[in-house]
Amino acid sequence: MFDPKELPVEMVQILDENGNGDEAKIAAFSDEWLLDAYRAMRRARVVDERLLRMQRQGRIGTYAPFSGQEAAQIGSVLALQKDDWIFPSYREVAVCLTHGMPLEQFFHYVRGRLSGKRMPEELNIFPTQIIIAAQTLHAVGCAWATKLKGESHVSVAYFGDGATSEGDFHEAMNFAAVYNVPVIFFCQNNQYAISVPYAKQTASRTIAQKALAYGMKGVLVDGNDVLAVYETMKQAVEAARRGEGPMLIEALTYRLGPHTTADDPTKYRHPEEVETWRRKDPLHRLRVLLERRGLWTDAKEEEFVAKVNEEVTAAYEAAVASESGSIADVFDYVYSEAPKLLAEQKEEVIRRKQAKEVK
Repeated sequence: MFDPKELPVEMVQILDENGNGDEAKIAAFSDEWLLDAYRAMRRARVVDERLLRMQRQGRIGTYAPFSGQEAAQIGSVLALQKDDWIFPSYREVAVCLTHGMPLEQFFHYVRGRLSGKRMPEELNIFPTQIIIAAQTLHAVGCAWATKLKGESHVSVAYFGDGATSEGDFHEAMNFAAVYNVPVIFFCQNNQYAISVPYAKQTASRTIAQKALAYGMKGVLVDGNDVLAVYETMKQAVEAARRGEGPMLIEALTYRLGPHTTADDPTKYRHPEEVETWRRKDPLHRLRVLLERRGLWTDAKEEEFVAKVNEEVTAAYEAAVASESGSIADVFDYVYSEAPKLLAEQKEEVIRRKQAKEVK
């Protein structure tokens, strides 16, 4: 008899919430890497806080904050190569920015511009996926194509714990394992699928152990430890690139803010719970380590935050200044070659627009 309660699952951790840990493993990270990781995380936090305020001011549309999940996002994407493929959900802003997406591009997206969903050609980032877990299937398809073409790219599907309750997730896992494709399923378990807590989604102690049912490896990592996330992701990516198949990574973390700006988390979460996780803040633990090494100070922090705020303001103003287009553009972003009926509809829209302008 197989008893799931006896399944041993240990969480990978290098740096604890107080900035302490295995000194030998910590020593493997250079000062330069630690600084780059912290700057990326701090930049992400500033961007997230500014976007939240901008939404409240009516300057952008509905937004899904990610503060608290910076280590999971930054640590994982730093382990990728530039030509690896990313399949994000609506909360992977830090992932996309770190992989090269211009901040101005994201402002187009949150301001409802069609151009905001069209990634620059040189970026291997699929458009943001709103449908829960749908991107897991797309990532598997891309990885399958990579394998058939003999390329070395790795595909990464990013999703939350709520996505593991969707059929798409299980179908994607099964296909990925059966066809042994180079894809990483990266789950940020932030404890809530909107207002539904993890305990009401699954009876599994972890999401990572679900990998066993599909014949692939699974690992649980401290999602607030950027060092552990990076090392875990690096091993998974290297294995996938060697043709050793897919892997499921569960990064245990927490969403400090609301699910989206349309959500009120105080309706379903206790303040004590939020404070408990706030003490595990991924930025705090890394900053403690940097200060201990003499690499970071309050002055550097203030200077860096000011610089990022200037970057956000400039990107927003550039996006507002460059916004253009019309409803006719809707017809250009679905097919590489528009079907006859669609082309006729676009012509009709343009004619009506021109007629209206003449009046």
